[in-house]
Amino acid sequence: MIRRELSALSRSSPAFSRAFSQCLARRREVLPTTSSPIVSKLDFFNSVSTKEKQIPTFRLLDGVGKPLEGADLPQIDEALARRLYENMQLLPTLDNVLYNVQRQGKISFYMTAYGEEATIIGSAAALEMDDEVLGQYREMGVLLWRGFSIDKVMAQCFGNEEDTSGKGRQMPVHFGSPEHHFHTISSPLATQIPQAAGVAYALRRTPSRRSRSIAACYFGEGAASEGDFHAGFMLASTIPSPVLYIARNNGFAISTPATEQYNGDGIASRGPGYGIDTVRVDGNDILAVMTAVKEARRRCLEQGRAVLVEAMSYRVGHHSTSDDSFAYRARAEVEDRKRIDNPISRFRLFMESRGWWNADAETELKARLKADVMKAFKRAESLKRYVYGGEQPWNIREQREELTGLLKKYGQVWEPWRIELGKFKNKGEDLFKNES
Repeated sequence: MIRRELSALSRSSPAFSRAFSQCLARRREVLPTTSSPIVSKLDFFNSVSTKEKQIPTFRLLDGVGKPLEGADLPQIDEALARRLYENMQLLPTLDNVLYNVQRQGKISFYMTAYGEEATIIGSAAALEMDDEVLGQYREMGVLLWRGFSIDKVMAQCFGNEEDTSGKGRQMPVHFGSPEHHFHTISSPLATQIPQAAGVAYALRRTPSRRSRSIAACYFGEGAASEGDFHAGFMLASTIPSPVLYIARNNGFAISTPATEQYNGDGIASRGPGYGIDTVRVDGNDILAVMTAVKEARRRCLEQGRAVLVEAMSYRVGHHSTSDDSFAYRARAEVEDRKRIDNPISRFRLFMESRGWWNADAETELKARLKADVMKAFKRAESLKRYVYGGEQPWNIREQREELTGLLKKYGQVWEPWRIELGKFKNKGEDLFKNES
């Protein structure tokens, strides 16, 4: 029936027929590999253009760290630049160790931020320390920028007795810290988007915070395909509430490329539909991200309304330790991205051009960060992994008794269990003694 109606409409309206055919035939490229024009002037928009052109991407530094012609760089001194760069380098240092630790079976899960360091650290630097942050799962760098220690990162991932995020009840990388105004991450996609609208509305109704604090909500372009995205944007735009939505468009929602996520011009094209000021920024340019997020925050606070920033980047790493991205994209594509448009290299080249960085400083920083991360890792590994205090719950006792019985019966005769027991201290003999 729908097909007959479309056919009749096509016959009665040649213009519709042509437009419909062009829509079907249009070539859609994978974002952020996009033909979006580059501009060096920050320009928010709040209307849908009638002209057939893509939304521009705001950038200040080119791929080799040189300011674009006409670019108005933010006020930044050597001390701030070094802090930004150190935090950017800390992320892959932690990712390298914890990804390998998961592969060794010492933690259950992990997610890296490879390729998105500029988006995460640049936005963190543009926010105030008491702005409420609702993250998705790659925003560990925001916490680190605010003073969350490497020891606390390790404690959360290991779920040991020092885990202040969830006392071992959360999966790794599901951080939370009231002290740092960072709301605990939850696994279901996009739940934080409507929650952020509510948090921002609460801030607006709190006299002591309405003039100084906003809510900042991070999500990926894949999460924007969830219904909660639209519910949150509708709520934020109509209450209204001062929430800054930061969309990390890294080109892939697990294995689904952006071309299969939507047919529109990225996530930025959705902002005007909700009456939300919007800007698209080069997510690999930390200075552009800082500038855009700082201005977006100002608009949130002064107008008391939502603002959307779409940061275009590329997910260099796998989605998580449960994913093998080379099953759906070429290894050469990833290696080209790492070489051609690395956000850390881009900012390092900028610093070197200012005389703020050199090879000796790079060597010293990497050695120091690796030593700090390994020290925290070894400490976390040595702490108790259980989180219960007092008498052991009855259900845990029953489970241990059942497991002990099975291990006594099959532990030495079934090879998979024998291999696993060999990984534990005393090959599990302590468990047998405790239950005897």
